[in-house]
Amino acid sequence: MQIFLARNNVQAGPYNLDQLNIMLTSGEVVLDDLVWHEGLANWQRLGDLTNNQLSYRPSATVSSITINNSDDDSIINNVTVFPDDTDDHANTSATQTSDKLQGKKLSIDRLYGKPERPNNDSGKKSKADMTTNRSHTPTNVSLNKSGNSKVASAKDIVVGDVILAPIMSRVLATAVNGLLYILAIFPLVLALSKMDIDYTKFQDIQNMDAAYQYSMTLMESIPSSTLMMSQVMVFGLFALQLVFITLRGQSLGKLITGIRVVDQTTHRIPSFFKLIIMRTLLLLIIYNLLFSFTSFLGFVLIAVHYYMASKSPENIGWHDKLAKTLVVKADSKQLIKQPKVK
Repeated sequence: MQIFLARNNVQAGPYNLDQLNIMLTSGEVVLDDLVWHEGLANWQRLGDLTNNQLSYRPSATVSSITINNSDDDSIINNVTVFPDDTDDHANTSATQTSDKLQGKKLSIDRLYGKPERPNNDSGKKSKADMTTNRSHTPTNVSLNKSGNSKVASAKDIVVGDVILAPIMSRVLATAVNGLLYILAIFPLVLALSKMDIDYTKFQDIQNMDAAYQYSMTLMESIPSSTLMMSQVMVFGLFALQLVFITLRGQSLGKLITGIRVVDQTTHRIPSFFKLIIMRTLLLLIIYNLLFSFTSFLGFVLIAVHYYMASKSPENIGWHDKLAKTLVVKADSKQLIKQPKVK
């Protein structure tokens, strides 16, 4: 079976079924790409044929279709197929029909949307710049026209069409977020450092009311301008974090380190409930309670999360289990909303 793919109005192929499934698994081909092979009446979204799975198993009984010689050179009108790059000798009618079924010869320049290179002095097109997919085995084929897609290295862990974020990148993102919070409360910390604080008031766990009253007394001793500045900086940081998390699946720390939170199933930005309620607000409440009670428990819970992630094949910690998310290397295609499958 010869399978053709199309993306951004550019056709590529043919490939066999094994090659298609390899490219699906590696992420070179995505579920939103168009696909056509003999037996399909027209181009279809690949995910619709695979039920959004990363493996294609076509039906054993497919109806054959006939392409008339009078048809347009493209199999369907909304996919651009460039004319054949022919030699000086004319092709026969049978060869032209075979080309329609087996795909067009595309130059590398044309396939990736670049301007065609000029002809040489003899007026003939340079064969060094031409390729045909009919005799080429796509060991590392990319249909992406943009250069934004991440290329997996030997150390990367690939799940479907995403590359998992390294554990150290996630730890660094957490550290950056913590540093930003410290900077936001720095005026308050600076004011408290100049006061004579009795830390024994906070060590008596059985008398938390006294500790609370003492902390309120300390707050009243701080100049109102300092308190106002810290509040503005903290709430401003929180609002900015919330905007980036909602729109991009990235806190500021993740944005700086180039990683993102995606849904475990769709590999796109998670739903508002998963991303904001479960993974942001709920975790914020849990960690605030722990750090208010004792900082030791808060750091222990963070360590447990990253330990679980390091032992998981998909780097899933308890944050990810709770919200059913993955943390991956950021790619612009993750921001594209998937069409709803009817």
